[in-house]
Amino acid sequence: SLESFHPAVSDWFRSNFPEPTAVQNESWPAIARGEHTLLAAPTGSGKTLAAFMASIDALVREGLNRGLPDETRVLYISPLKALSNDIQKNLQVPLVGIRDCLLERGLPDVDIRAWVRTGDTPQWERRRAVKQPPHILVTTPESAYILLTSDSGRNMLRTVRTVIVDEIHALAGNKRGAHLSLSLERLEALTTHKLTRVGCSATQKPIETMASFLVGARDAACNIIDTGHVRERDLALEVPRSPLEAIMANEVWEEVYDRLATLVQEHKTTLIFVNTRRLAERAAKHLGERIGDENVTSHHGSLAKEHRLRAEHRLKGGKLKCL
Repeated sequence: SLESFHPAVSDWFRSNFPEPTAVQNESWPAIARGEHTLLAAPTGSGKTLAAFMASIDALVREGLNRGLPDETRVLYISPLKALSNDIQKNLQVPLVGIRDCLLERGLPDVDIRAWVRTGDTPQWERRRAVKQPPHILVTTPESAYILLTSDSGRNMLRTVRTVIVDEIHALAGNKRGAHLSLSLERLEALTTHKLTRVGCSATQKPIETMASFLVGARDAACNIIDTGHVRERDLALEVPRSPLEAIMANEVWEEVYDRLATLVQEHKTTLIFVNTRRLAERAAKHLGERIGDENVTSHHGSLAKEHRLRAEHRLKGGKLKCL
């Protein structure tokens, strides 16, 4: 519970939230004890803070007791670069806020560093992280794998005590998930301390299968904190009036774009998923002609990092109707 945290940590939480959510209350004691824990709860239920708070509290206490060494203690793995950037921003709020609470209580400063490492990260940042490792490392499954193959990366990950796998349901059951399982086992073999595995998942059935994926083949107990519920969905399936062919005529594409444009105008935000990067560009161009270029843009791995970040910020800020 909140009372078990350092007063500066609980001060910050109370000044920002009315009370802990169910998933936070139930998971914090287990994670603090170093037990493997799977959190299953819907979006917006505070899963990220549920996963991080016990580790942040441990870092604060260690920093006050004997000072924080330049060692990575928490590895956070997210399946999407965009999610990784979000987490980095969301982490800065509690980290800065807790430092302020320490100051208000007249206690020494504890500077907990968090850093994002993805394929977009420039070389100079990577070199700096080797010299001064972050206490919390935020990354993707692929970047975690690359870190595990280099001497400098292995050196950084050797001191990890907690690994958090976010959106685990998006990885389990596919090749990325199998690949990540191998990386988690390599991390387990590398670390000098017992590794605590924490997973965040949308509600899945059977949730026990997700827990097994998180802890691996070992006969390890895993706490399952399932406070999830299925949200109401408004689901519809549409096909164009014209027959679908392997190669569609321009008239059929026009029909598809017209219908998409209508749906975009009827809703606040629309995400359109397509099979290829070229089609993402083409769809954005055709929709731009219908709803205005300022309301739609494409987003894929070949675009510059700056373009993708700008698109994500515009979407979240309500300035972009369609991505």
